[in-house]
Amino acid sequence: MTLDCDRSLLAVGADVLVRDFMCVTRGESVVITTDCAGDMLGVQAVFDAARVQGAKPTILVVPQMPYQGALADPFIPEPVAAAVKNCDVWIDMAFPYMAGSKAHAEAMKTERVRSLQLADLGAGGIERLYAHVDLDLLFELQVSLDAVIGNATGKICRVTNEKGTDVSFKIAKPATKKLRRTNVPGTYTPPGSAVIYPDKDTVKGTVVIDATFHEYHTLLKSPIRLEIDGKIQNVSGGGSDRRVLERALRRAGGGEYGSIIHFSHGFHPAARLAGRSFIEDIRVAGNSAIGFGIPWWEPGGGENHPDGVVTMQSLSIEGDEIIRDGAIVAPAIACQLERELQANLRKGPRGS
Repeated sequence: MTLDCDRSLLAVGADVLVRDFMCVTRGESVVITTDCAGDMLGVQAVFDAARVQGAKPTILVVPQMPYQGALADPFIPEPVAAAVKNCDVWIDMAFPYMAGSKAHAEAMKTERVRSLQLADLGAGGIERLYAHVDLDLLFELQVSLDAVIGNATGKICRVTNEKGTDVSFKIAKPATKKLRRTNVPGTYTPPGSAVIYPDKDTVKGTVVIDATFHEYHTLLKSPIRLEIDGKIQNVSGGGSDRRVLERALRRAGGGEYGSIIHFSHGFHPAARLAGRSFIEDIRVAGNSAIGFGIPWWEPGGGENHPDGVVTMQSLSIEGDEIIRDGAIVAPAIACQLERELQANLRKGPRGS
């Protein structure tokens, strides 16, 4: 159990998550899934916040699954699969997670369920990501960064860092969209990161990761280096974690290492890189979540991919610098919003 939180601020964060972000209202059915390794303090806070709203929450606990996404199918009990497609809001706090599984797909087919993938975000993470910032300001920055990425479709992006990452790719069309208020059916993730989808065949260069979610999430004692030319060609470094990552890559890539299917840029000013939560670590300002495997829209693809974390990235598009050593340097409105977020850190929601 993660106890790195102020319980009063945890209550504020859970309220913002449930009421303001997920738009839970009186009478709605809310299913919270977790596993035996989950942070029950965080689970209870979300449950209590749903009750305060007059909703009908239920907690379902399963044994921790060995894999996520489609690979989790054999481990998801039938009663859980039935419950998550017969609710209004599904908050998944299991890690490995259920997004991408058959149960998740069936829930989405109902066009009723609003699903939030909290995964391994515990009590401390809920407090930091939802109670320590003004979500309106955070989403103004989200919109600004998403516009930069969306307007750059077809352009060349380059990502570097001092650890040795130097990779370029052509930016593909955005495949997902984050909402300030999740009041329509769909699958969502916590705020604080902008996703960049590459044309996977154009990705070339070197990626050096300091943390990874392969079969579990961990900070690496020594970095792992991946060489990419369309597909991942070579994996080196990382000590004993390299074998685990290679195993996960081949599992997700149909026997091969696979490709890079997404990059991201984390910009949440309260997020901490501590190795306890993959969901929080990839939202730390300057961190990038690198997804490996087969894209979910291609045969054999799915949300069963492993991820790596590149820290303190610099990012440019067609030679124009957007991020420098983790900090936003363009456009001007994004720079201003990032400064405002830093200045208002811990003040929480407007009016609080």
